[in-house]
Amino acid sequence: MKQKPRKIALVGNPNCGKTTVFNLLTGSAQYVGNRAGVTVEEKEAFLKGNKNVIITDLPGAYSLSPYTSEEIVTRNYILNEKPDAILVVADASGLQRSIYLVLQLRDIGIPLVLMLNMMDLAEKRGIAINTNKLKNMLEVEVCTAAASKGQGVFEAADLALKTAEKPFVSSPGVFSREIDQAVNKIKTLILPFLKSADERRLAYFYAVKLFEGDKSVRSRLKLPKEIYEESDRTVKAVEDEKKDSSDSLVIGSRYDYAENVVGQCVNAPKRKDAFTEKADRILTGKYTAFPCFAVIMAAVYYFSAGPVGVFFSNAVKSLIAEVLADAVLSLMTGLNCADWLTDLVTEGIMGGVGTVIGFLPQLALLFLMLALLEDIGYMSRAAFITDRFFRKFGLSGKAFIPMLIATGCGVPAIMSSRTVENPSQRRITIITSTFMPCGAKLPVIAMISSMFFEGKWWVSLFCYFLGALSVLLSGLILKKTKLFSSADQPFVMDMPSYHMPLLKNVVKTLWERCGSFLKRAGTTILLASAVISLLSSFGFIGGKITYVGNIEDSILKNIGEVLAAAFEPLGFGGWQPAVASIMGLLAKEELVGVFGVLAPDEITAVFESSLAAFSFLVFNLLCAPCIAAISAIKKEMNSSLWTVFALAYQTAFAYTVSFCIYNLGAFFLWGNISLMTVLAFAAMSAVLAYGLSPKGMSNKKAL
Repeated sequence: MKQKPRKIALVGNPNCGKTTVFNLLTGSAQYVGNRAGVTVEEKEAFLKGNKNVIITDLPGAYSLSPYTSEEIVTRNYILNEKPDAILVVADASGLQRSIYLVLQLRDIGIPLVLMLNMMDLAEKRGIAINTNKLKNMLEVEVCTAAASKGQGVFEAADLALKTAEKPFVSSPGVFSREIDQAVNKIKTLILPFLKSADERRLAYFYAVKLFEGDKSVRSRLKLPKEIYEESDRTVKAVEDEKKDSSDSLVIGSRYDYAENVVGQCVNAPKRKDAFTEKADRILTGKYTAFPCFAVIMAAVYYFSAGPVGVFFSNAVKSLIAEVLADAVLSLMTGLNCADWLTDLVTEGIMGGVGTVIGFLPQLALLFLMLALLEDIGYMSRAAFITDRFFRKFGLSGKAFIPMLIATGCGVPAIMSSRTVENPSQRRITIITSTFMPCGAKLPVIAMISSMFFEGKWWVSLFCYFLGALSVLLSGLILKKTKLFSSADQPFVMDMPSYHMPLLKNVVKTLWERCGSFLKRAGTTILLASAVISLLSSFGFIGGKITYVGNIEDSILKNIGEVLAAAFEPLGFGGWQPAVASIMGLLAKEELVGVFGVLAPDEITAVFESSLAAFSFLVFNLLCAPCIAAISAIKKEMNSSLWTVFALAYQTAFAYTVSFCIYNLGAFFLWGNISLMTVLAFAAMSAVLAYGLSPKGMSNKKAL
């Protein structure tokens, strides 16, 4: 009979290095970032070299109370899957929060090992930990590791496997006599109703949770009404005696115990990280945080989209257009290939895909800068400084994380919205995060910038802030509707100490993001460019589809002319921009690919003015995202209706903003006045009045 694999669950606070540990133990390549919220669901893989052991990476959690989606996933997994052992990964430099979590896990009765990770950094800061005393006080096995250097991780897994073979008996000793007596009384009440051995092992945990008033445990147990009534009377007696709520008493007791353990087992200098403290006075200061953030983001975009990025992009474009394309054309001409096939390869595939790949250097530089900021530890600060500001717009500070990730790709940004606990705020985050310019949109920005604005770096920065402004304005608008009305929830996030970026992490991040871009260029973009090329080369003559060799008589132009009328009020009523906007739903890079196929040398002639080109850019930055992101929205919303609402809102918002920019721009730049100008003023006034009004629908009584 085949042996059932043993399971080790990795549990820990956000940003403690769990995913790095998981990658080392399994040989996996899960994304590692120096911020909270990287793991938003459990990941499983076999222990490297041992198919009899499964390692599970659970989302970061501060406690087993179901306050956040991560804590719900973690607790449900432990209670339902019942792993053989739990490996608690803790940041050795900030042990108190991890001990609080260990105290809760200990109540469950599953064998525990506490792994003190990042010991190299702790020792560098002068922090000394008495592991033997820590082991005795917590009654769990303790080991040390430095996962970023690959030290101590496999030893911790071996210790967890050995610990799993021994019966685990915990002597709580955390609560006062009154609380302990009440918890044990509740445990005695519920024990007869716990049928299985696994459930009886959880009796103490259940009793503590019932004492706290945990509604999810009450729903899970489904005990007789009289048991709950007796339990509630027991809790009420303690609350009256202590003059405090039961959950506060439990939380306070655990934190006091954790503080006592740290006080006795950890010897740390008064100033654990002088550099971090000094840097945070400036980077997170009351008056300096936002200016610093703006300067940092401006530097990122200047470096990636400015002279340096443009230089390398032009070099790649020249290589493709003047060397590779000419060589392929000569080869196909020499082989006497059919005209349509030559056009397909040289103008369609080489033109479309080549134009997109030409912007890879700028994307690589942007990804490099963001990866460095992330690994250094700045991005958690960015989420912190934006929280108070974001809440005024109906968003959580954690919405900054999806916004940040969206600058790379909208799909993981939408998925990372799970870190936002409030359901309404989470839906708003899903709907609005793709307003940020993702890596696929940057080639479009670079194309319009280089063709119409002399490659000015500030165009990219403006698009970034336009995306952020659209997120905030949409938050205001949506928050004031009944659909998105809800109470705020507290924002909790650990701030990692600043440290030098690890070359391995930065290179891996850069490789994954650039690789994803190239993969799309070699699949979706290649296929779409080929279709565009064929449609632009064939037309109807005499009722038959025939190779025409020119766009003017092509099928594509006929399709584009039908669609163009919808975009006329936005200033780009030509058939080429209309086709590009529709093809952008496949992949936003295809916006550039379409022009690479249709008008590689005449893009400036497609738009009547720079304002029209900018209106086209704004619409495609804000409208419904690519098909991959749409699929992610459907998955996260778990509702077709919510998905349709999200896409409708995104497209309507993009159309309104683009309409106002073009028509108001024409008024201020050239003095043009028409019905469209009046409608643009009315639309802008209505959106701003509703968004900025102190009261909205959410403040009215439901009928």
